[in-house]
Amino acid sequence: MKYNSEKWYIRAQKNFRAMFHILVHEINEIFKDRGVVIITLIAPLVYPLLYCGMYKNETLIDVPVGIVDMSHSSISDEYTRKLDATRDLFVFNRYTDLHQAKNDFYSGKIHGIIFIGSDFSKNINTGKQAVVSVYSDMSSFMYYRAMALATNYVALEMGEKIQAQRLSSLGYTDKQTSMSISPVEYESTILFNQGMGFASFLMPAILILIIHQTLFFGIGMAAGTAREENRFNEFVSPTLHRGKIYRVVFGKSLAFFFMYLLLSVYIIGIVPEIFGLPQTANPVTIIEFIVPFLLATIFFSMTLSVFNPSREAQLILTLFFSLILLFLSGISWPQSNIPWFWKIFSYLFPATFGIQGYIKINTMGASVNEIQFELIALWIQTVVYFVLATIVYYWQIRKGSKKVKNNIYE
Repeated sequence: MKYNSEKWYIRAQKNFRAMFHILVHEINEIFKDRGVVIITLIAPLVYPLLYCGMYKNETLIDVPVGIVDMSHSSISDEYTRKLDATRDLFVFNRYTDLHQAKNDFYSGKIHGIIFIGSDFSKNINTGKQAVVSVYSDMSSFMYYRAMALATNYVALEMGEKIQAQRLSSLGYTDKQTSMSISPVEYESTILFNQGMGFASFLMPAILILIIHQTLFFGIGMAAGTAREENRFNEFVSPTLHRGKIYRVVFGKSLAFFFMYLLLSVYIIGIVPEIFGLPQTANPVTIIEFIVPFLLATIFFSMTLSVFNPSREAQLILTLFFSLILLFLSGISWPQSNIPWFWKIFSYLFPATFGIQGYIKINTMGASVNEIQFELIALWIQTVVYFVLATIVYYWQIRKGSKKVKNNIYE
């Protein structure tokens, strides 16, 4: 029994030394390649600052709009002033007709037109419903959002005021007037993104995608470089694995894992703090989540890197999948409305579960128990892609060994 324990200890020590040797070798290879350093170190440091800086203002303020007031009444002037007083809109100009406003609209000087008809004041004074037409620039939903919020808010506020005046003229008391205007009191509570900011909505997904894509790009580029520089067109030297394929997979993966574990602290810990993005997650929960996400992404990237013929091919793959992964993540379009084929297809990528899980943890304050689906899915991906990476690496090393033997005999 003692002999077996000593034998096991010696074997484990030997395996550890071999994996450490491969880990050090991989780190040296990473830092020798300027392109891989840019993708795996500089890009994760710069991209989060770049993207968060773009959306720092969170929401659009003072969107320029044009007013076509055909009523020329005091109440239409009041409506225009209240619109201009909102945070969302800025009255750029008042026009005499719709055609004149269209010229500035199509030239980009204004992003919306508000048309007040000639019967606006008359309809209000006679107790009829007044109509205001709103024309919005739909090249961005943010313009529409700003116009919809401002015009609806002003219309509701003025409507309540006019109704209160009418009821008061009919002899209603203040209490009766209040009950008639607002028979049901309601309270609106915005969860998870109180400021309704665009950055608070989008950036958590972008940060996880940056981790996923730079890892995918860096591992694939490193494999392409190794293959291009090796005269037998291999990306793993047959002498490196020292007879145990799992040493290669673990050694190479640990190099990227430790590096990106530190980068993840910066990307999802420090950057959101700098830009004031939502951070409601428990640090322990984040660690429990980020570990399987990094491992699944690394093994996924290593599996596909075997089929990567060159550095350039990895760039094309990364660019091709970046937008697709963002769309499939359920951020730009709800996952419940994504066709079943694309939903299943999205389950192949660690980014899908990474984005959904991180948003639940960091934005919604979910605990580990509340992200069981994403967490289990990432661990399943970790195991599956580790097995696949081991198989394809073994196939690659066997292929390389045959080339070495054939070269010797020739």
